[in-house]
Amino acid sequence: MPSIDMGLDQLLTYSPPTTAQPDFDSFWQRTLAETREYDLMPVLDVMDYPVRSVLAHRLSFAGFGGHRINGLYLLPRGCEDKPVPVVLVVHGYTGGAGMVHMHLPWVQMGCAVISVDTRGQGGDTGEPGGYDGGSVMGWMTNGILDPEGYYYRRAYTDCVRAVDFACSRPEIDAERICVTGGSQGGGLSIAVAGLDNRVSIVMPDVPFLCHFQRAVDITPAGPYPEIANYLAKYPGHVDDAFRTLSYFDGMNLAARIAPSSQNLWSVGLWDDVCPPSTVFAAYNACPAESKDIAIYPYNKHEGGHGWQRERQIAFLADALNA
Repeated sequence: MPSIDMGLDQLLTYSPPTTAQPDFDSFWQRTLAETREYDLMPVLDVMDYPVRSVLAHRLSFAGFGGHRINGLYLLPRGCEDKPVPVVLVVHGYTGGAGMVHMHLPWVQMGCAVISVDTRGQGGDTGEPGGYDGGSVMGWMTNGILDPEGYYYRRAYTDCVRAVDFACSRPEIDAERICVTGGSQGGGLSIAVAGLDNRVSIVMPDVPFLCHFQRAVDITPAGPYPEIANYLAKYPGHVDDAFRTLSYFDGMNLAARIAPSSQNLWSVGLWDDVCPPSTVFAAYNACPAESKDIAIYPYNKHEGGHGWQRERQIAFLADALNA
């Protein structure tokens, strides 16, 4: 089976040592506790959407630092009668919450949908957090010398706050929370599930933000070269940069996903943006007793195209009926 990276037989067992610092868990516990000192202050504005089976809202809530995070909140009409599962949708690099029609398959399955912007990227949400130190183009190196100020500390926390919002709603079944997304959204899915064990279904697609050291060393395309370019400019910062990244590495976060959760991941063996070894490093670290990975041997970062969505729909239907 072809691969631009390791052979599949190696990938299936590839489990490099995790890089979590001794204070990894306390760092995240403190981060989330500090953020939860801010009231969520959710705001829902009803949208006049022509598909009458969907109750569509524009959503905003307080994320990291109390900063306003925007998105969509969609409900299947009739959910007032019985709490429904929820699918939290997170997005690829430069992406945002998107448009209502993009999320209709989940609503048609009887699920609520929370789709959130990634701060400072696409959508309607800015980035008031700021950062210290130099960086290069993109978000990967913003605040990279200190985990306290790193961009993804804020972005990951925003997504966990979306779970807080879901659990605050009487129409949501808090026992059936799914998170999904592709590329950066795959990495964010892993982060949310690793940081919040209320997530019971995890569907990361060709995930980014995993096994940073190898990714930066071998990846020729996509956002990882931002880090390589930064370290080429500032070679004295290598150790500090990778120490910071260890707090946000999907490999370390996957190791904290609930063993009881149900997982469907995906990987493209020709992916030169998120190489398969970086995906398998995280997947193999995940302790979930129920997990599977869809392998697309000839696909690049597009992964399985629509085929993966079909698999996710079937997987979610089975998981919700289990």
